[in-house]
Formats: sequence, structure tokens, C-alpha cells
Amino acid sequence: MNTFGDLLKYLKIYRRYLGRRMYLVFVLAVATALAQGFGITLLLPLLRASQSGGDPEDMGTAEQYLQAMLETMGIADSMVGILAFIAIVFVGKGALQFAKGGYQGYLQAQLLRELKTKLFDAYSGMDYRYYISQNTGHFINVINGQVNRFFMSFSNFVGFLTQIITTASYFAFAFALTWKFASMALGIGAIMLFLFKYLNTYVRRLSRQQSQEMSTLNKLLVQSLQAFKYIVATNQTGHLRSGVLDSVRRLTGYIFRQRIAGAFTGALKEPVSVLLIVGLIALQVAVFEAPIAPIFVALLLFHRGMQAMISVQSGWQSTMNKIGAVEMVSDEFEAVQDRQEPRGGREIGPLSQAITFHDVCFAYNEEDGDVLHDIDVTVPANTTVALVGESGAGKSTLVDMMTLMLKPRTGTVTIDGVPHDEVDLASWRDQIGYVSQETVVFDDTVANNISLWRGDIEEDPALRDRVIDAAERAHADHFIRDLPNGYQTVVGDRGVRLSGGQRQRLFVARELFKQPNLLLLDEATSDLDTASEQHIQDSIDALKGEVTVVIIAHRLSTVKNADRVYVLEEGRVIEEGSYDELRMRENGEFREMVEMQSV
Repeated sequence: MNTFGDLLKYLKIYRRYLGRRMYLVFVLAVATALAQGFGITLLLPLLRASQSGGDPEDMGTAEQYLQAMLETMGIADSMVGILAFIAIVFVGKGALQFAKGGYQGYLQAQLLRELKTKLFDAYSGMDYRYYISQNTGHFINVINGQVNRFFMSFSNFVGFLTQIITTASYFAFAFALTWKFASMALGIGAIMLFLFKYLNTYVRRLSRQQSQEMSTLNKLLVQSLQAFKYIVATNQTGHLRSGVLDSVRRLTGYIFRQRIAGAFTGALKEPVSVLLIVGLIALQVAVFEAPIAPIFVALLLFHRGMQAMISVQSGWQSTMNKIGAVEMVSDEFEAVQDRQEPRGGREIGPLSQAITFHDVCFAYNEEDGDVLHDIDVTVPANTTVALVGESGAGKSTLVDMMTLMLKPRTGTVTIDGVPHDEVDLASWRDQIGYVSQETVVFDDTVANNISLWRGDIEEDPALRDRVIDAAERAHADHFIRDLPNGYQTVVGDRGVRLSGGQRQRLFVARELFKQPNLLLLDEATSDLDTASEQHIQDSIDALKGEVTVVIIAHRLSTVKNADRVYVLEEGRVIEEGSYDELRMRENGEFREMVEMQSV
């Protein structure tokens, strides 16, 4: 893609988040550049005044207009008056530059807020399939690392466009004074920028590679830290370290090459400008025999113009350094927006009839085949239903379909008779409590983990009573009170300061605090000792008849009181009935499982 096409593309991306207000920055940049160019041009009448005026016939058209303006102001022959006017112009230029810088800073802050907020909202509403197709490191890299680089790229982009405006201003005033001199300078500058095009393409490729490598490195770091205990305990650090070091080596290589390209551009700035000025001045005086005063002022304008032109290249190169982040964030927004869960639909009141699966088939990837086959399952309201079977039988997938995180490939899931594709997801999920095999514990206080930041239990007695009641029902209150700060104890990242059983009971307490209509328990007691398991089982049994409970369990002792048991094997329901019915069925899979566990 050519530079002009790139420019329009990135301008549209920035405008998507900032709107038309971003153009005010460029208006202020134009005003600043014009003020600066005009202030330098005023040196010409100042020189004329120092030489006791000049013959108007020796003046160019632009200089004559300038002289007429000063005469109208009554300061054409006054060095003091012209100096004062120059001072006023540059003070005005400073004020405009301050206004531009301040407004640019405001827009940058707005951009960062818009990006992080919109991206977080987009991730919060993304389809579960998209979530499982990526890795945590990628999401963290985009919303944190790449968004920050996107934010910084706006400053480079504005600086690049500002330099274009400034360059055009300098050369415009130079053209007005001596067009031959300015034409030669502009031609040489254009040739230089054309040659720099290849360097810009190289820098942009490095930026894209850098953004991708940051995702890879983030993935390795996140996974290493999440598995820290296992990795250190089994001395596996060396294997992971080699992968991390390779990624760091590639990343720093890209950054180093970007810096070398920037240093090359910066090193050319002064020498090229001076050499061209010397050559063009000699050409103007020796060949064209032009008067020295306009050339002197044009020289200053040209020097500034050449500096600005090289800065245009530096600005574009700086923009290209971070353009990989702009493209990654923009592409990620488009990808996530295309994979959003549907909004709206029919609101679901408290579950009163049943959750029904009718001829449901599901595949994570159709090429790999279905993982659920022709599922017909009914979960009546206010009953307890158990799903049992070997690992990989499809139990957790079935539960994920109850939350509508996953949708059937064929068939229908209905909630109180409403088909899954017509359900308002928020109204349904508000009713669900979910305790999974992986404990979800946040790096915060015990109280905030139970209430999920609904308030301060020290200031809200009613909230405190609810939190303590939930903890008591989950048989967590006694260990919580033994913690250093009780309910205000910070439990660490993913609850690292608690034992596995304590984390699980804290998880259960949160779901009991929510007072759900549907409670999903996916191996909820798998990490508990026998006594704690029995306590939580008593809590679940106490909900019988009041809350719809779906239990996934390998320990069959936990499903004895279920109203109905479904046995799954390789994604199919092979048996269903009450616990006692299935236990007594001859040659039944469930009976064999009971005998193996000596229940």
C-alpha cells in the first residue's frame, strides 16, 4: 500500500475512536506553522529597514504586499516597530503551540480511555468459542501492551502530520520570496522522501513482527507464572526459559533494528540540510545573480523547511514503529465485534418449568466431529439432576450449554419453553450459580470474593450478614475467622494463600451468596476432604426443592439424593433414571461404576 493510502487508513482508525474533534489539532497546527513562517518572513522588511529602506522595484510581489501591510500599520520604516510586531507574532505562535499540545494531550487521554473501555466491553461480550480459540497472553498483550502502543502512536501520527504542515508553510513563504530557490530545495527534498519509502516499509514490517512477538512472549510469561508452583517443584524452569529467551531475543532484535533505522534518519538530518543550503546558495548567487536579502531570509526558511522535511520522515518512521499495534488493535476489535454474543431477546423470569435438550448435537470444530450426539435431557425446575460418566464423556460441555455459553450445532435447548436463540442471555445468567473444577478466586479480600464487590461489609451490616450466612452454609466461616484479618484477609493471586479445599469452599460460598435459581456444580467437592465434602453436600441437600441443581460428579456418593441421574459415554446419554433404579439395573454402566467405587 502507498504512503497516501496508509495515511488515510490510519486517519480513519483514529477518527473511529476520537471523532471529528481530532481535526482541531491539525487546525491549530496550521495556525502555528503559519505564525512561525510569517514571523521569519518579517525578517526581510527588518533587513530593509536596517539599510534605510529599499527600492520597491527590487522587491518581489510578496515582499511588496508585506511592505504595504507594514506601511498601513505605520511601522514600515521603524526597526523597533517591526521587532515588536515580530515578537507579538511569535508570542501568538507560542500560545497556539501550547493550545495544540494541550488539546493533543486531552485527545490522547480520551483515546486511551476509549480503547481500553471499548476493548474490555468487547471482550466481556465475546463468544465463548472465540475465547477458547485464543490464549490469555494474547488478550493481555492487546488490551495492555498494544493499546498502550496504539495510544503512543497517536502522538507520533499527529507529529508527522504537523511536520507536513510546518514544512508546507516554510516552503510556501520561501516560494513567495524566491520561487527558483524554493523549487530546487523542494525537488531535492521530495527525492529524499521517495528514497526513504523503502526504509519506512522495512520499519513497518518490524513493527508488525514486534506486536506478534509480544503476544508470544506474554503467552509464555503468563503460563509460566500460572504454573509457577509445578514448574519450580519439578525443576522444569530450564525448558521454559529457553522458549522465553528465544522470544525475548527476537523481540529485542526487532526493537534494535527499529532504533538503528531511527538513528540513521536522525544522523542525516543536519548534514543533508547544511550541504543542500550551501550548494543552493552558491547556485543562486553565482548563476542566477539574485539579490542577497531575499536569499538570506529564504535561506532561514529553507533551513527550517529542510529540517521539518527530515522530521516528516522521522515522524512517519516513528509512526511505523508502532503501527503494528494500531493494526493489531484495530483487527482485534473487528474480530471480537464479529464474534459477539447476541443481545436482546426474550427475558427469562425465575426458572419455573424446565431446561430441555431436544436432539442436540454439538461440535467445537465440525471437522473433528461432534462431541455431543442426539442429546435428549430434561432438568425440571427445583429438582436435582446428576450427570455422571468417564472423563471426556461430554458432561462439562452439556453444562456449558445450559448456561448458553455454547450453542447447539443442531437441535434446541429451551429454557421454560423459550428456544436458546431467543433467550435474553443476561436475564438467564443472572439466575445461575456455577462452581467449576477450576476454582475462581480473585486477589482481594475474602469478603469481596464472596460478594464480588457489592459493597463494604464494615459499612453495610445487611451485606455483612449475607456474606457470613453464605460462608456458614458453605462451611467456610470457621477457617475464615482463623485467617489473620478474618473476612478482610487478602487471599492472593487465585487464592494462593489458601489451601485447595479452602479455595473451593470460598467459591461455593460466593455462589450461595448469589442465591441462584440454577446451581451448577462441576466436580464442586473434588478437592475437599471427606468431612468438608459432607458439609457442602448437606448444604446442597438443604436447597432440594427450592433450587434447580445440576451436579457433575465422579464420586457417586455425592449424587445419591439426586432426583434423576444421566449417564454419559462418548457424548451420548446411555442410561437415565433415579439413583436406585440405575444401581439395580443389571449389566448397567452405572451399576458397574457404583460397584467399582464400593458406594
